[in-house]
Amino acid sequence: MERLNFQYFWDQANPETGLVRDRCSVISDKQGTVASIAATGFGLTAMCIGEKRQYIATADAQKRVMSTLTSLWNMLPNHRGFFYHWADINNGERVWDSEISSVDTAILLCGVLTCREHFKNRTLTELASAVFDRVDWAWLSEDTTLLPHGWTPEFGFLPYRWDNYSELMMMYLLGMGSGSHPLRPETWSAWKRLKFEYAGIRYIGSFAPLFVHQYSQAWFDFRGKHDRYADYFHNSILATDVHRRFCLELAEQFPTYSNDLWGITASDSKHGYVVWGGPPAIGPIDGTVAPSAAGGSIPFLPQPTMRVLKNIRNRYEKAWSKYGFVNAFNPLQNWYDSDVIGIDTGVTMVMAENARTGFVWDTFMKSTEAKRGMALAGFTKNQ
Repeated sequence: MERLNFQYFWDQANPETGLVRDRCSVISDKQGTVASIAATGFGLTAMCIGEKRQYIATADAQKRVMSTLTSLWNMLPNHRGFFYHWADINNGERVWDSEISSVDTAILLCGVLTCREHFKNRTLTELASAVFDRVDWAWLSEDTTLLPHGWTPEFGFLPYRWDNYSELMMMYLLGMGSGSHPLRPETWSAWKRLKFEYAGIRYIGSFAPLFVHQYSQAWFDFRGKHDRYADYFHNSILATDVHRRFCLELAEQFPTYSNDLWGITASDSKHGYVVWGGPPAIGPIDGTVAPSAAGGSIPFLPQPTMRVLKNIRNRYEKAWSKYGFVNAFNPLQNWYDSDVIGIDTGVTMVMAENARTGFVWDTFMKSTEAKRGMALAGFTKNQ
C-alpha cells in the first residue's frame, strides 16, 4: 500500500515544478492541471520515504525536491510567504480564485522541513530554510490570537478562524517555532478544546471528520508527551476508537459497517465531495467508506485499522488501484470511486510509515522549529 501511495506522488507531479495534483483518475489517462499545495507537502514527505525505502534513487529524490523548493521560492505567487490553496501544476499560478491558505501552507511546510532534515544537502537545506523563514506568522496574527483560515487580495482576511481543536495544531506549533516571524506563545491557549463523551469515553474533539485527529500527527510526534491540556496522541487513540464504535452503531442502518469495514471522513461520494463523519453524525451518511479514515489512523489503533484495510484489499477488488485504495466506495450502492485524492493518499502513506518505523516523526522532529514550537507550547514528557 505504502509503495503504491508513494507512486502517486511520483507520477502525479510535474517534475519541473514539483507541484502535485490535487486528485487523479485511476481509470482515465486525462488528468486535470490543478495542484494542491497541501498534496505537494505530502509529496515532499513522500520523496523522503521513497528514498529511505529505495523506491527511487537518492539523486532522483533530491532532484524532485530541489525542483519543488525552487518553484516555491522563485515561481509560485505567495503573500508574506503563504501560498494559494490551489495552483496550476505547470506554472504555479493561482486557480479558482482560491485563498492564501494558512493550514494548507502549514502542511506544505511540514514537508519542506522533513526534506531539509532528511537530505543532507547544503543547497537544499538553505532553500528549505528560506521558504520556511519567509512565512510571516506575525502578520497572520497581527490583531488576533486566533489565526484566520486565509486571505485573498480581493477581500482581505477570510471571516473564519481556527478556533476549535482540529488539524490546526501543526499550524500554531510551526508559527510559534518560527525563528523569523513567530507567533506569540499565548496563541496556543487561544483555541478551544471541546470535551466530548461517547459510550463513557471522554476526549477532545470537534464537529468535524476524523482527519482532524490525523493531519498534525502525521509529522508532529505527540507520543508520550502532554501540554497543560491533554496528551494529544492518547486523545487521538480515544477519538479513533469512538469513531469505530460510532460506525458499528450505524450498522443497523448500513449493514456493511462492521469491525471489518468502518471509517467515514471527508471524501468523495456517489453524489460528489462530502464532509461527513461523527460522532455526533455530520453530513448525509449513506454507508460510504473512506479507506483513509483507517489508513490515516494506523498508529493510533494498529490492529483494528489493519483489519479494515486488509478486508477492503481482499474483498473489494474495485476499491484497489495502481495508487492503493481509491478515495471512497459504497458497497451498499455498488459504487466505487474512480479517483484518488492526494491528501488522503498522503496521510495514509505517512501514517503507514510512522506505524512501521516512526521515520517521518523522527525526521521532522529533528527540526529546530518543531522542537521550539512544542517547547513554547509547554509540552513535557509523560511520567
